[in-house]
Amino acid sequence: MAPKSLLQGEASFLSRDEAKRLADRVVSFSKADDVRVNIRSGWAGNTRFAGGQVTTSGNTVDTSVTVLSRIGRKQASTTTNVLDDESLRRAVDLSERMAKLSPDDPEMMPELGPQQYIAIQNMFESTRNLTPEQRVAAANAVIGAGEEAWKGARSEGSLFTAGFLQATAGANAVANSKGLFAYQPSSNVSLSNTARTPDGTGSGWASSSARDWAKVDAAYLGRRAAQKAVQSRSPAALEPGFYTVVLEPAASSQLVGQVAGALNARAAEEGRNAFSLRGGGTKLGQKVFDERVTFYSDPADPEVLADPFDGEGFPVGRHVWIERGVLRELQYDRYWAERKGVKATMGGGGRGRGGGGGGGFGGGIRMTPGAKTLDQLIAECRRGVLCTHFFYTNVLDPKTMLLTGITRDGTFLIENGRVVRPVKNFRFNQSIVQMLNSIEEIGRPDPGERGTSAPPMRVTDFNFASISDAV
Repeated sequence: MAPKSLLQGEASFLSRDEAKRLADRVVSFSKADDVRVNIRSGWAGNTRFAGGQVTTSGNTVDTSVTVLSRIGRKQASTTTNVLDDESLRRAVDLSERMAKLSPDDPEMMPELGPQQYIAIQNMFESTRNLTPEQRVAAANAVIGAGEEAWKGARSEGSLFTAGFLQATAGANAVANSKGLFAYQPSSNVSLSNTARTPDGTGSGWASSSARDWAKVDAAYLGRRAAQKAVQSRSPAALEPGFYTVVLEPAASSQLVGQVAGALNARAAEEGRNAFSLRGGGTKLGQKVFDERVTFYSDPADPEVLADPFDGEGFPVGRHVWIERGVLRELQYDRYWAERKGVKATMGGGGRGRGGGGGGGFGGGIRMTPGAKTLDQLIAECRRGVLCTHFFYTNVLDPKTMLLTGITRDGTFLIENGRVVRPVKNFRFNQSIVQMLNSIEEIGRPDPGERGTSAPPMRVTDFNFASISDAV
C-alpha cells in the first residue's frame, strides 16, 4: 500500500482546522509589526502520453507556507514546506531580517482585519480521488478515439497522438496578525492532446478543463484532435490579408484574455491602456465594444477557476466589467482606491503600477455566449478562415490591445458555409478592440470543450499579416 502522503482524497491537503492551527503557530512566532501567512496545501497528479502509450506518470503532495513580515513600511517574505516548529521559526525570522533590510514601500497598505466570504463549491470528489489507473484509462480513451477517427478516414500509416493530463486537489488559506482567516478547498483537472499525421502535414488539437473530472470527455477530445489532423493535411497557401474569421472557443479565449489586463484602473487613469481617454481620464460609462459583448468575473461560476478571496484575503465577488459593450467597472486595488476615494475591488496595495494581471478577478473574466453553434457560425459564413487556436500570442501595443501570434493545429478556408480545404498557418497582427467591434455573430461553446473563457465568434476584417510554414 502506498504511504498516506502519496494518496489522494482527504489525506492530500490540510483541513480548515489544520490550516488554522498551522497559521496560528506561524503568527505566534512573529515579532514583526504585522505578519501574513499564505498556505497552499494539496495533491497533484499528472500523466503524459505519446506514440500510442503512456510515457510518464507522477503524483506529488505538498504543503507550503509563505510568511510576509512587515516592519514599519518595510516588508519581505519567505517560503518553506518544512513544517516543524524550528523550520517555521527560521522562516519567520528570515522574513523579518530581510524586511529590515528592504526599502520603504510608499504604497504599502495595512493588513486587513476579519472578512466575510461567499460560500462556493470548488471541490469535487471525482477529481480529488482521480487515481493513476483512471488517468491511464483516460489517456487510452484519447488514443483509441483518435485511432478510430484516423481509420474511419481510410488513412494509411499511424496517427501520432501526444497529450497531457493533470489533476489537482487542495486548499488555499490566508491568515494574518489582525485576525483574518480565509480557507477554500478546490479541485481542477485539464486534458489536452495533439494529433499529427504520418506525413507531417496535418495537425489537430483539442483541450478541456474543469473542476469536476466527470465533465471531461476524453474520447471526444481524442476524436476531435484526430479529425482536425485528418482535415488539415497538405494545406495550401492563402494570400495574407483581411479576412472574416470563425474563431473556435480556444482561439477566442486566447485573444480576449487581454481585456482583463486593460481593466486595471491605475493603468487606465495614467493613460497606459485601451480604456484610457486621450488627454486624461478613462472610458468608464462609454461604449467600447459591440453591444453583444459582456464580460464578468464571478468565483461562484463553476466554469471560473477561482477562490472567493485573493492573496491578501480580500473578498472577491461578482463583477460585470463590460455590459452590452459599455465599460461599467475598472479594477481598483486598495492603494489606488484609497487615493481616488472609491471602493476597492481587490487587495494588492501598491501592485497596480504594472497595469496588468487578473489577480483580483477571481481567476479571470468570462465573456457571455450567444445561442448559435460553431457549425452554424460556419454555415452562415460566405468566405472566411476557421481558426482552431493560436500559438505564441504576445502584446504589441497595450493601448490598442494589439496582439500578434500564429494560427495552429487546424486552419481552414470557408466558402459558402462549408469548410473546403486546409490552408497554411498565418501570423496575425490584430487589435482586440477592433475585433470586438467587428463581430458578426457570437456562438456558444461545445460542451465537450470546457474551460474556455470566451465563446466562438465570427468576426470581420481580421488581419493575417503573413504566412507561416509551421504545421
